[in-house]
Amino acid sequence: MKTKLEIAQNWLPRYTGTALEEFGDYLLLTNFKNYVKMFADKFGCEVKGSDNPMQTATNVDGLSIINFGIGSANAATIMDLLIAIEPKGVLFLGKCGGLKHSTELGHFILPTAAIRGEGTSNDYMPPEVPALPSFKLHKFVSDKIRTRNMEYRTGVIYTTNRRVWEWDEKFKEYLQSLGAIGIDMETATLFVSGYTNQINRGALLLVSDLPMIPDGIKTSDSDKVVTRKFVNMHLEIGIEAMTEIGRHGEQIKHFTY
Repeated sequence: MKTKLEIAQNWLPRYTGTALEEFGDYLLLTNFKNYVKMFADKFGCEVKGSDNPMQTATNVDGLSIINFGIGSANAATIMDLLIAIEPKGVLFLGKCGGLKHSTELGHFILPTAAIRGEGTSNDYMPPEVPALPSFKLHKFVSDKIRTRNMEYRTGVIYTTNRRVWEWDEKFKEYLQSLGAIGIDMETATLFVSGYTNQINRGALLLVSDLPMIPDGIKTSDSDKVVTRKFVNMHLEIGIEAMTEIGRHGEQIKHFTY
C-alpha cells in the first residue's frame, strides 16, 4: 500500500468490522457505544465491530453511525479513514463541558468554530488555519432543531488533549480569558482534518457537565442523569438532520473547497 487512499480502504474495515460498501453516504460520529446501540435498536439494524476498536450501524435509509472512541487522535484517525468511502456529510454527536454561566446541562451547542488547543490538528494544517465546520451543513442542522421549537447555543469550543484538568485553576483562568462557550477533546481536530480530507463536517454538542465549578464536574451519577434526560433527543436530532440532508441533497450539493 503506497497511497493514503489504499491505506484507508484497507484500515477502515479493519477498525470497524464493516465493509466499505456497507457504509451510507451520510454519517453520524460519536464517542459512545450506547449511541450506536440506540441507533441500531431504533432501526432494527446490526451493530458491527463489537470486538473492534470502532463500532458501526447502518439503517435502510443509508445513514451510518460510527463510535470512533475518545480524543483528538481518534478523531483524526476516523476522518483520515473516511476518505475510503467519500461521505457526503458527517455530523459529530459529542458531549462537552459548559464554560459560561449561561450554559446549562442539556443545552445543545452548534460550534461556530473551535480553538485548536489539542495539537493533533497541527499535523494537518498550520496553527493559523481556523477550525471551522461546513457552514451549510450546520445551517441545515440548525433548521432541523428550530422545527422542533427548541433552543440551542452557538459559540467557540476549546478542544484540548487534557482529560483531567478540572483541578487546575491556572488552566481554568486561561479558559475564561478565551471566552469559549464549551470544552471538548475532538471538535477542532474533526473540523481541521475534515477540511484537509475534503469532507463536509459539523458538530452538535450536548453540554454534559459544568467543569468550572466543583459541583459541576462530571461524575458517574451525573453522567447517568444526563444520559437519561438528553441523549435520546441528541441522537434523534442528528438522525433527523442527516436523513433530511440525504433526501434533499440539492441543499448541500454545491459545497466546494
